[in-house]
Amino acid sequence: MKPTWETSVTDSINTIYLLFSAYLVFVMQVGFAMLCAGSVRAKNATNVMLTNVVDAVVGSLSFYLFGFAFAFGSSTSIAHDNNPFIGTHSFALSDIPNNTYDYNFFLYQWAFAIAVAGITSGSVAERTHFAAYLLFSFFLTGLVYPVVAHWVWSVPGWLSPHYSGRPILFGSGAIDFAGSGAVHLVGGIAGLWGSIIEGPRVGRFDAFGKAVPMRGHNATLVVLGTFLLWFGWFGFNPGSFDKILIGYPGFTGQGNWTAVGRTAVTTTLAGSTAGLTTLFARRLLVGHWDALDVCNGVLGGFVAITSGCSVVEPWAAIVCGFVAAWVLISLNMLALKLKFDDPLEAVQLHGGCGAWGLIFTGLFAKEEYVVQAFDTDQIVGARPFGLLRGGGWGLIGAQLVELVVIVVWVSATMGPLFYGLNKLGLLRISVDDEVAGLDVSSHGGYAYETQTARSDQNYPRFYADYVRLEESR
Repeated sequence: MKPTWETSVTDSINTIYLLFSAYLVFVMQVGFAMLCAGSVRAKNATNVMLTNVVDAVVGSLSFYLFGFAFAFGSSTSIAHDNNPFIGTHSFALSDIPNNTYDYNFFLYQWAFAIAVAGITSGSVAERTHFAAYLLFSFFLTGLVYPVVAHWVWSVPGWLSPHYSGRPILFGSGAIDFAGSGAVHLVGGIAGLWGSIIEGPRVGRFDAFGKAVPMRGHNATLVVLGTFLLWFGWFGFNPGSFDKILIGYPGFTGQGNWTAVGRTAVTTTLAGSTAGLTTLFARRLLVGHWDALDVCNGVLGGFVAITSGCSVVEPWAAIVCGFVAAWVLISLNMLALKLKFDDPLEAVQLHGGCGAWGLIFTGLFAKEEYVVQAFDTDQIVGARPFGLLRGGGWGLIGAQLVELVVIVVWVSATMGPLFYGLNKLGLLRISVDDEVAGLDVSSHGGYAYETQTARSDQNYPRFYADYVRLEESR
């Protein structure tokens, strides 16, 4: 049927909305770059900035060639005839555009894919061979993340909450609207294995196992990165509706345009609450106001609300952010006890708060909003919703299943990859290069013209501590 003038206008507005959301999500790469650069020592600033560029350029090719197909490459025939585990069509965008997806959707999903690699890169910063970044970034954006995205976001996916003529998990499916699990938990678990296999940075723990502070060199960059990520999150969460001009049957005057605004509000409230909670909690714990900790707290709140941002009320978002702050603080304390070293706290932030976000959604999702977000042709009472809202165990059960299978899948794929790279000597740089700094040892010079090799003055002490620690094992 030939499109009418009205449908053409609707499609154009929806396209503009999705493209603008994609641009906002891509701005998050700038935020990641600033946050990472400020959170590491000055001698590694060039390296960590370059890894963020690599995540984008390598992720572009891997997601184009394989990733999008594995995530959303379903046949245009009946959905339940497609593979529920992995996509099998649209390699190198061979049949795009089609009746389901267009180039705009690919661009939006690409921006998500490269964000996953950025999370993992932060966990292994300051001690990783640059070639290893190329390899695991390609693998993560080309296979590991896309498979999870297919499970949750592709209609045929076995975790999908969308009705498609087939049974859905526990009559509910998992609600991971913008990716607390599919994006953040995936990146966090991948970073967990990378950090464990590499081990802590030289000098992070002394010969007696006591933690030695290694704070980032530039608080200005950290704060700038945080605000850029906040700005980009308005494309990450509200943009996940994909279309804005969709009305809700039975809900007069409401449509996706209503939910988009509410989603932006819940995102803001969760991040703000987590930041404020972290501010006062860290003041009590360490005795001073810490800007860097507050920034991570804000981001932890954003990560947690990302799963349920579209299906919870604003007051619930405040609960989400409050708990997310304590999840992050507790995991950071645990990491020190276990001598786990993640320069950006990415595992604790994205992994821990992402896991809490999945659970939170299963507890607080509101029935009306679930129907609006996932089944506009259904009526209230058609599906499970939040356990604490009287919606039964179906949704929380599906959320827990998603959490577990993501941990298992990423561990089974990224763990062996990091282990293999380590065995081949391709993962961790030498002690000499690490102490000197990756900028001068791998990239031809320091990031700042005024910087000297004065960091090498600590080399004897750090190296002696390192040798004593190795001998004691």
